[in-house]
Amino acid sequence: MDTRKLLSILGPGLLYAGAAIGVSHLVQSTRAGAGFGLDLVWVLVVVNLIKYPFFEFAPRYAAASGESLIAGYRRLGMWAIIAFGILTIATMFTIQAAITIVTAGIFANTFGLSVGVVPLSAIILATTVLVLVIGKYAFLDKLIKAVIILLALSTMAAVIYALGKTQQPASWFTGHFNWGRDADLFFLIAFIGWMPAPIDVSVWSSLWNIEKAKSLGYKPEMRDSLLDFRIGYIGTTILALCFLLLGALVMKGSGNELSQDGSTFAGQLISMYTQSIGAWSGPLIALAALTTMFSTTLTCLDAYPRVLQPTTDYLFPKLTSGIKNKEVLYWFWIVTVMAGVLALLQFFARSMHFMVDVATTLSFVTAPALAIMNYKVVTGKFMPLRQKPGSALRLWAMAGIIFLSLFTLFYIAWIAKLV
Repeated sequence: MDTRKLLSILGPGLLYAGAAIGVSHLVQSTRAGAGFGLDLVWVLVVVNLIKYPFFEFAPRYAAASGESLIAGYRRLGMWAIIAFGILTIATMFTIQAAITIVTAGIFANTFGLSVGVVPLSAIILATTVLVLVIGKYAFLDKLIKAVIILLALSTMAAVIYALGKTQQPASWFTGHFNWGRDADLFFLIAFIGWMPAPIDVSVWSSLWNIEKAKSLGYKPEMRDSLLDFRIGYIGTTILALCFLLLGALVMKGSGNELSQDGSTFAGQLISMYTQSIGAWSGPLIALAALTTMFSTTLTCLDAYPRVLQPTTDYLFPKLTSGIKNKEVLYWFWIVTVMAGVLALLQFFARSMHFMVDVATTLSFVTAPALAIMNYKVVTGKFMPLRQKPGSALRLWAMAGIIFLSLFTLFYIAWIAKLV
């Protein structure tokens, strides 16, 4: 495949990466390295492997059927649409709030602003709405390619420099995670919840694949859609490892704890790069971090209304039948998400880590249900036989469902003090 064709098919996979490379990487992976050294590297790798099938099912189904996973859920039965609607509404305000507060912190630090988090978050959300009005999918498709390349190159360069400068023995970076300490276990749950991303991002990915086909004027072949996805997925895994390594190599043992305040945390994040590469890199890294989080905020604010629009249609057909322009539903949900996020930030704006941990934990708890639904869609009778996942991928997915279900049950029992 030549470079021009490769660049033309890239899009949904990189949008997936743009949604994933945000809080889970800049915040959670960095915290994992800063707090526990290299102890959670194997967890990061295993979780990415476990969740892979459920994300891969999205472009597979979209390429095979020309439908999104939401349409696939409807084919399973109304119970699946109801479950998806409940899970989405139960988590979207907290997830969008966590992403927005980190973006606001980086924005405030980059430009030296003393504006409160809530008004700054309102400005950022309003700006994303303006971008969506003007650009829509085409803008997202172009923006994300530049953002991912800039962040990937700068992050890998920082890690290489940090590895070359460290004088600590390898043993110094291990043995810090305590499996008997509640705080460590709670962080582990939160870390897994968004590593590499919440599973509901798979639904967004299927919609982006449909939009990509519209922009190209034809439906991409299965192998092209899967290649695009795998480039994005492998890239997010590598960058997550890079952020964990930076946290371990630069922050661990420095005497500085990662701040709960979004702006202060942003300064610490940027200083990891400048300590590794040099002070000259500060503006470049600030730009990379800011564009990464802004693109994540933008992607998520677009995705929730985009998935809730058809969900509302399926759940309330009589109510929506009179609406000729279905974009009204899209904008209704954008306003709803923004209002819910700003209301939530009124109470928790000063505790970034708390917001992030709650959002990621909610994603962890809902993961098994979404994993099962995705599996049932791509193995159902309405999926073309030749494009169903093979036996190896099915076994892989079943193992993942069992793991996520048992781990979730353990978490619930642990919270209830039954274990």
